[in-house]
Amino acid sequence: MTDKGGKINSGESSSFIPKDLAKLWRIPFPSDTETYKVEVALHERIKELNCLYGISQLAERNLDSLDNLLQELVNFLPFSWQYPEVTAARILFKGKTYTSDGFTMTNWRQSAQIYMYHEPVGECCIVYLEECPPSDEGPFMKEERALLDAVAEQIGTIATRISADLELLETNRQLTLERKALQETNTALRTLMARIEQEKQEIHRDIMMNVEKILMPILNALTPQLSQAQGNYLELLKKNLQDITSPFISKLSLAYQSLTPTENVICNMIRNGMGTKEIAAMRGVAEATINHHREKIRRKLKITNHSINLATFLQSNILDAKQDILN
Repeated sequence: MTDKGGKINSGESSSFIPKDLAKLWRIPFPSDTETYKVEVALHERIKELNCLYGISQLAERNLDSLDNLLQELVNFLPFSWQYPEVTAARILFKGKTYTSDGFTMTNWRQSAQIYMYHEPVGECCIVYLEECPPSDEGPFMKEERALLDAVAEQIGTIATRISADLELLETNRQLTLERKALQETNTALRTLMARIEQEKQEIHRDIMMNVEKILMPILNALTPQLSQAQGNYLELLKKNLQDITSPFISKLSLAYQSLTPTENVICNMIRNGMGTKEIAAMRGVAEATINHHREKIRRKLKITNHSINLATFLQSNILDAKQDILN
């Protein structure tokens, strides 16, 4: 790589690069060793390095605005080309156009595609506003072609990152709004449920007062005028009215939806202390029919194989006492 005097042997350097890395070596060492030409080449390389460094700095300054980044970039790029005083730049990106001051499309131009997710989304274009000495690609050097390709690639990479960050911010904003809306909805629902519960309690109190102050006095007044059988029905009616404040049938139906209406009625009679013979007489059926109903009720209540008195079970809290009784 170096001769005996310690100088770089540029003609041999590229031959020592592995083939898989040689593609990355787009700008070979110059074969010219004249001091002036080497200084010019080094000056151009410094401009290119400054360009790539400047792009990264602009990206850091514009993390939340791709528009600002691209506008600053077109004003920055001309300073990195060989003739900056007659250089202008344009970036086309997703239907938007960003141009440097004095940009005019001329015959002396070069461009590179901008890609996002392997799809073309725009173009980065450099123009000379005046005719310049010919070089490798019209008036442009091969190093400027490599630089422009690198700039276009950087734009695509930075745009992808900024777009992803902005999408994430928007998603987080939407989630925050939705969470706030959900919290407000939950608050409103809690308020509504509290109001419903209050109204239920008020209705419950009204019913209790109506039963106690109006219905019970009427039923008590009827008792002396009724026969024994009618009196039994009246007593059952009075007990059922008292159960309105803790409705047995509705709880039983909710807990055991397989019970039939007849079985619900018989459960209510058993709960109120009535025996099989009395229930059969009131319903006008045989005692065997009531016993058959009792067996079916025990099976549906899942207490068939337990030594539990059916009346005791029904008199307990039907919604939460079953497990306690079984234990």
